[in-house]
Amino acid sequence: MIGLGLLVIRAVIGLSFVGHGAQKLFGWFGGHGLKGTGGWFDSIGMKPGVTMALFAGLSELIGGALFALGFLTPLAGTLIALTMLVANFKVHGANGYWATQNGYEYNLAILAVAIGVALIGAGPFSLDSILF
Repeated sequence: MIGLGLLVIRAVIGLSFVGHGAQKLFGWFGGHGLKGTGGWFDSIGMKPGVTMALFAGLSELIGGALFALGFLTPLAGTLIALTMLVANFKVHGANGYWATQNGYEYNLAILAVAIGVALIGAGPFSLDSILF
């Protein structure tokens, strides 16, 4: 049952991050694409915005895909965790803890999941367990 639980966690978090990356990179799922996201990154002091949006989008897309597949899980968890750390420090941290105030609560929960799975492993239903 632990393996199935890890698969559910990895699939939901990983595929959500694939979607977030696609929003930033391609404008899919209601996103603003590189140009729009880059403009917002510029506005919060992350310059050059388009380059930073590219890095964030790739980190989310690649990290999410690897996480969902359970492939190179420590790397996948690290990519997701780093994205959440940046989000907390650049956007949400100043707003306090609660998500209702645009705080870091939600991002911290994702950070904990990413680090936790990276540390314990992806479980038996993963490419890591098949290949390594």
